[in-house]
Amino acid sequence: MKMSGSGNDFILIDHRKSLVGKGRMKGFAQKICRRRTSVGADGIIFIEASKKADFKWQFFNSDGSEAEMCGNGGRCAARFAYLKGITGSSLTFETLAGILSAEVDGKRVKLEMTKPYGLKLDEKISIEGKRLTITSINTGVPHAVLFLEDLDGVDVVGMGRAIRNHPRFAPRGTNANFVKVRNRSRLSVRTYERGVEDETLACGTGVVASALIAAFKGLVKSPVSIKTSGGEILTVHFEIEAGKVKRVFFEGDVHIIYEGEMWEEAYE
Repeated sequence: MKMSGSGNDFILIDHRKSLVGKGRMKGFAQKICRRRTSVGADGIIFIEASKKADFKWQFFNSDGSEAEMCGNGGRCAARFAYLKGITGSSLTFETLAGILSAEVDGKRVKLEMTKPYGLKLDEKISIEGKRLTITSINTGVPHAVLFLEDLDGVDVVGMGRAIRNHPRFAPRGTNANFVKVRNRSRLSVRTYERGVEDETLACGTGVVASALIAAFKGLVKSPVSIKTSGGEILTVHFEIEAGKVKRVFFEGDVHIIYEGEMWEEAYE
């Protein structure tokens, strides 16, 4: 099944009976995530049985790298599992970032994220000779956030790639988010995603990182509505006490694009 969460598109496979060996998953993801010559997607999600939760996933970006977490992918996985009768509307699933919980209500999915860590406020780094003030946090995967006034004019791909590969974030790199504060409850966000290596229409963990960092800087309060590059409005709910995040939820619609069978030619 192919699904979209806020413009992030994913291929989901019921993998409770193994179809692709673990050693082949990287190459398989690279091949079928190719646009124009195969199915095309930002990533692929294998849904598997779990002894700790309702199910677990194996998640691979389009470049074949395995990701610990993906907010939009997590919402797609939750709805997929519910539609396939794997779980009820309230569910848990196992990821490399920990066990997540979700609520499915029609197309709407509310996902409780793992507790973020590694907050670094207002670090100075140099990008192409310019000094930038970057704040970073890990919301399941690492994110750097840069606040801007001119969000439309920023070179997301060029600057995002430079931040993603900056020595500060070595060796695995980081996702890069460019954020404009609209008011105390609204943000706009554009994201360069590690693994996709491009700007995507939305990034769930990036939206959450942007909202939390804006809150830590005193710019917004929960809940926060966030407009993504794809135009969809997502909502982040959070509780912060004594400078620590107690709980954080990410909510938005998930859309089914199609369901079908792949021919072998799709991954030649």
